[in-house]
Amino acid sequence: MDRMLYLAMNGAKGAMQAQSTTSHNLANASTVGFKADLDSFKDLHVHGPGAPTRAYSEDRRAGVDFRPGSLMTTGRGMDIAIKGQGWIAVQGPDGGEAYTRAGDLRINSAGILTNGAGHMVLGDNGPIAIPPSESVEIGRDGSITVRPMGENANNLADIDRIRLVNPPQEQLEKGKDGLFRLKGGGQAAPDAAVTVVSGVLESSNVNPVDAMVKMIEHSRMFETQTKLIRTAEENEEATNKLLRLGG
Repeated sequence: MDRMLYLAMNGAKGAMQAQSTTSHNLANASTVGFKADLDSFKDLHVHGPGAPTRAYSEDRRAGVDFRPGSLMTTGRGMDIAIKGQGWIAVQGPDGGEAYTRAGDLRINSAGILTNGAGHMVLGDNGPIAIPPSESVEIGRDGSITVRPMGENANNLADIDRIRLVNPPQEQLEKGKDGLFRLKGGGQAAPDAAVTVVSGVLESSNVNPVDAMVKMIEHSRMFETQTKLIRTAEENEEATNKLLRLGG
């Protein structure tokens, strides 16, 4: 009975972990540039005495869904989206370089360019500072042009260029903060082939309907495992009764 309980317990644990991943994805269905987490169940053999065919399942993180989300037209000049493959370099909470597809840019109270999550956008020489300006424009190559306060439309100044990179996907790993980093650390080289589109944002690549279906499946899976646990307990009680009668 203990083996049945062990296998059912692991099955219930795996269902809960998968449900947690799916819930996290669903919660970020409206997060700009979010990439869904993937998980899968792997069968593992139970070591020790007993039949060698015994196995149990374990939920493991299978990686990240790198497919781009749909593009949403906002008409806001400081909203940008990567056209095709590529990433926007930002400064992570740990102070290191990280990458995102969230291009909802804005200028904070200190005049630093950030995205909606508050991560500072990186340029050729670190975080990008925007001086007081009448307007800010972002070119296809990530170049930032401003019209200084009090100047006419012809007096434009080039401020900096957003670092746009495109490292191989297999070299990237996703952190708990939702940002991507190079495995083992380091910085990706700027890629002149990466371009952006202004007035557009990339939505999350999470499919809410698919996520809801998975949540139902995981809930039923958990319920099945808990039923097995109850069945094992009932069988053990029945066995103990028979042993008492036989004694």
